[in-house]
Amino acid sequence: MPFRKDFLWGGATAANQCEGGYNLGGRGLANVDVVPHGVDRFPIITGELKHLAFDEAHFYPAKEAIDMYHHWREDLALFAEMGFKTYRMSLAWTRIFPNGDEEEPNEEGLKFYEDIFKACKEYGIEPLVTITHFDCPIHLIEEYGGWRNRKVVDFYARLAQTIFTRYKGLVKYWLTFNEINMLLHAPFMGAGIVFEPGEDHDAVLYRAAHHELLASAIATKIAHEIDPDNQIGCMLAAGEFYPYDCKPENVLEAQRLNRENLFFIDVQSRGKYPNYALKELERKNIILPIEDGDLEILAENTVDFISFSYYSSRVARVQDEAELSAGNIFESATNPYLKSSEWGWQIDPKGLRITMNSVYDRYQKPLFVVENGLGAIDQPNADGFVEDDYRISYMADHIAEMKKAVELDGVELLGYTSWGCIDLVSAGTGEMSKRYGFIYVDRDDMGNGTLARTPKKSFHWYKQVIASNGEDLSNK
Repeated sequence: MPFRKDFLWGGATAANQCEGGYNLGGRGLANVDVVPHGVDRFPIITGELKHLAFDEAHFYPAKEAIDMYHHWREDLALFAEMGFKTYRMSLAWTRIFPNGDEEEPNEEGLKFYEDIFKACKEYGIEPLVTITHFDCPIHLIEEYGGWRNRKVVDFYARLAQTIFTRYKGLVKYWLTFNEINMLLHAPFMGAGIVFEPGEDHDAVLYRAAHHELLASAIATKIAHEIDPDNQIGCMLAAGEFYPYDCKPENVLEAQRLNRENLFFIDVQSRGKYPNYALKELERKNIILPIEDGDLEILAENTVDFISFSYYSSRVARVQDEAELSAGNIFESATNPYLKSSEWGWQIDPKGLRITMNSVYDRYQKPLFVVENGLGAIDQPNADGFVEDDYRISYMADHIAEMKKAVELDGVELLGYTSWGCIDLVSAGTGEMSKRYGFIYVDRDDMGNGTLARTPKKSFHWYKQVIASNGEDLSNK
């Protein structure tokens, strides 16, 4: 069998997309809370909104999301029924430190997650916890300017010290930042950045990048000191860039874009800034805010494993007139050999195998696929049941290619967690109608619905996949 006996099958969510309870249990306000529903939901990054707060003209989906704050026991029981070996979730920073810079944490928030982790253990589910999944306390943005400010590194280190100490023995697998490379593409979500007029955007972004990379290394150091059994991973939004054709300019462009995508992981996995990045920063006249001891911290505290999201491959083409396809923030030339989802994301199962081999060859560290899935419009039938054969087909094809990467290519893989194992709010648009889950949640794009949970056909299919350790992918 290609997958190890202790292979970690499961699903993934993020606090800001499912938890809700934005003002309960002592929780403070975060950037994700004030992002409204709709395609124009990120105007704040340009400084158009100076005060990060709510207004009556918009709907803010993260305020309630799917209310996992009150439903987590029910949801966890459904995950256990599927046979989950692991559950990837994130912490809401402001539930533990409401403003982000307090000296002491919020006990009610700490207890909330402790209860979840203990329940996971009772079900035999290993928590896989993302420390920061696109959330930054509003106070840290307004008072310090988000991750552009080095002081935020200290606040993050305090968060890490607190959670590694409190959850020792309950959580073994940790991710420091979700899709850390998104910082360069979605800076408000990735780093709490609101640009001021006239600022050099690249200079601000790479300052924030250095601070997040430093914070990740410091957290890794703290985790290993508190509990040597802790396993710390980095996490990127992955997907190999193919050259549009064999024209040398397009091959070179694919290489450039793949390097840009892997820049953060190069530092977190290898412990130093790659030469290609240093030369690029030199050309842009950007000086990283490196202080004494920073490079040693990066070098001595590399991650134990590499995790990533994979939804589609991408295509690099130099010509500006190339037709573009959508796909997890990253624009890409359209691949004529692939079909697309309802949201225009191109579907490429073989691309997962290619991406796994590319990342493993580059770093030679264990991999973990922590996001993969199909966003689609699900229509319950007259009985309220969703027959999502399209999702089953998508996932079966991707898992089959993942198996080949392990069995035929020798890639070391720790586990697989599908994205949005229960329907949740889309990070990109705030929609509920873009559903990924095995469990249907009765809620629409504007927050209407009972929030009732109903297993889909894929729920029973994934249960079969886990029970067979990935050997039975048939749609019975």
